[in-house]
Amino acid sequence: MIEIVAVNSSKLQKEFIDFPHGLFKNDPNYVPELFLEQKELLNPKKNPFFKHAAVQLFLAKENGRTVGRVAAIWNENNNKFNHVNEGAFGFFDCINNQKACNSLLDSASNWVKEKGADTLVGPINLSTNNSCGLLIQGFDSPPFVMMPYNPPYYMDLLSAYGLDKKVDLRAYSVEKEKVNTRSVSLLERLEERLSRSGIFLRELDVKNFETDAKRIKEVYNKAWDKNLGFVPMTDEEFDFTAKSLKQILDTKYAIIAEKEGEIIAFALGIPNINEVLIKINRGRLFPFGIFKLLFGLKKVNSVRVLMLGVLEKYRKLGIEACLYGRIISNALNSNIEQSECSWMLEDNFLMNNAIEKVNGELYKQYRLYQKSL
Repeated sequence: MIEIVAVNSSKLQKEFIDFPHGLFKNDPNYVPELFLEQKELLNPKKNPFFKHAAVQLFLAKENGRTVGRVAAIWNENNNKFNHVNEGAFGFFDCINNQKACNSLLDSASNWVKEKGADTLVGPINLSTNNSCGLLIQGFDSPPFVMMPYNPPYYMDLLSAYGLDKKVDLRAYSVEKEKVNTRSVSLLERLEERLSRSGIFLRELDVKNFETDAKRIKEVYNKAWDKNLGFVPMTDEEFDFTAKSLKQILDTKYAIIAEKEGEIIAFALGIPNINEVLIKINRGRLFPFGIFKLLFGLKKVNSVRVLMLGVLEKYRKLGIEACLYGRIISNALNSNIEQSECSWMLEDNFLMNNAIEKVNGELYKQYRLYQKSL
């Protein structure tokens, strides 16, 4: 018999965070999340997301053994901005047992329904500004930083529960040996042409990080505002995210486009620290994990381009391609062997075409599901 337990103590929260470690202990592609980072993400006192949202964590137990977990999420800002009454589920992990899955998702559904939801969507690990989607293609390699991972049987569990496709999210791989260098060189010429129109590209200025970050936030919230499921970040949320990203920032992969001193576009890539995290047992930095992280960062040879946005009136000028081109060009001149561009909506043809032109290969796909309540 499956018992659902609401997480209401630090002990149960620890169990919630740690559950995937045991579930995937024999999976060579599983990357443990850092415990301290997950704890802070789920802490209402530290994460400003909770100022406009409510979250309830659940564990599924069978004969005293934890067999699954899920988070039920009610995001007021999402519902107001997108004019919906959606509840979300996230942090979903479960043994291959339909009863356990159904019990977890029933608990999440009932909880968000009490808040006023008429639809359940997910998996979303708090919001679309965090990791989201269920892996449906590309199970043969570890995920890149801040991307989710799951075994194939999750698709069967969610489908059997009655969840249907909402939208697919794409991840492209750009490998050093396969990149279309001719396209990259053409992008350099396009960059020169843009400069004649007063549009210039530069790297993010670390010395003025807060100033650049504030201006980037304005572009971020405007550039994605029409994307499905997008929720603008509050100032506090953006600062919370920027603070964590700054720790692993490499300005070669943080490119800004300006016109007359105004930031009109930007792209952000970060070193794929999952190359290191995959070796850190149960996501614990102490006592030895911190050394693996510090020394391992120097050997990371892949990067993830996780944000690219252009203000609407400057689109279709080639700025998107130039931003990708600058990052890829910088990667080619370093020790980077692979770049992942993720995630893109399946119908974002402008971005998808820009990546495909430099021989980006669609190698992983993720799915957001939905169900009427």
